[in-house]
Amino acid sequence: MDFGEEINQLIATFPKQEMYSLSSQILRASDSIALNISEGAIEQSNAEFNRFLGYSVRSIAVEVTCKYKAKRREYIKAEKFNDLYSKCFKLMNMTIALKSKLKK
Repeated sequence: MDFGEEINQLIATFPKQEMYSLSSQILRASDSIALNISEGAIEQSNAEFNRFLGYSVRSIAVEVTCKYKAKRREYIKAEKFNDLYSKCFKLMNMTIALKSKLKK
């Protein structure tokens, strides 16, 4: 959830013309990461939770792609991009590890 809040602060710095495109997509994807984990965890089978974790992983992939677009458009500096990329990478690895444990 902290990651989503960090992204919310980041997009406030984007140009206004991105409000309904890249800014919106980044915010929806970052929120979707936590929301899918939460939705899948409550009163679900392991298979169903695993499915929602898969949605979360796909949202992380969208986040990474959006970060690349923001960097190319010069909305974020390389240092901030690297920090966010690292957080996405760690979050993705943790989520994939949890998915693999549910399969057993």
